[in-house]
Amino acid sequence: MVETLISDKNPLLKEIRRLAAGGAPSEDRLVLVEGPRLLDEALRSKVAIHAVILSESAAETPGLSETRVIRVLDGLFNKLASTESPQGVLALVRLPEWTAGDLLRGTPLVVILDGVQDPGNAGAILRTAEAFGATGAVFLKGTVSPSNPKCLRASAGSAFRLPIVTEIPDGLALFAADPRAELLVADAGLTAACGIIIGAEGSGVRPELAARATGVKIPTVAVESLNAAVAAGIFLYEARTKRTARRNV
Repeated sequence: MVETLISDKNPLLKEIRRLAAGGAPSEDRLVLVEGPRLLDEALRSKVAIHAVILSESAAETPGLSETRVIRVLDGLFNKLASTESPQGVLALVRLPEWTAGDLLRGTPLVVILDGVQDPGNAGAILRTAEAFGATGAVFLKGTVSPSNPKCLRASAGSAFRLPIVTEIPDGLALFAADPRAELLVADAGLTAACGIIIGAEGSGVRPELAARATGVKIPTVAVESLNAAVAAGIFLYEARTKRTARRNV
């Protein structure tokens, strides 16, 4: 059944505006999903969908027969979305609840974000981590929330499927991206259970965390450091390539 809401004072719409502004998820872990593509990813990932909000002019979305669907006027919808060009589809979905053990399956490969504040970078790192077979991600204090709407969009659905926690699990060999390190990424031991630490844009990995890790650099020409998401992609690709080659020996 489709409901119609016309008041912007409705509690559900107030919660959507709060989340669109970057607010943290409530206790029930609801986050805001924007656009039909990300809603499709949520459906494919089988995460719990609390409600779908459609603009008055948006087309019907398939696969929502068991979901609460709400229609709002186009003008009201445009005030809810965080994107400059809303696509007429919003949803409140419940992120899975993960534990450290979920990251440690098989031979763990974990990407650790230490102060990465750009949500586009963080989301791209999640997408790359899933693509190259990482077993999970750690968003340390000071890092943008994985529930940030822009981070969710940049992850293209990976945030629904890749286990994410906020503390580094025990049992991982830690490698920190550091352009001043001597060890090259091609020579790092990324085939064992490991965590790859990607530091904040500009300041890099915190010294106290870097002291617990082996510094590793990506060789470059003319520039010293790379974008956080690009650096994470190179590390994860190297790990994937070495692990695949090792299995094929």
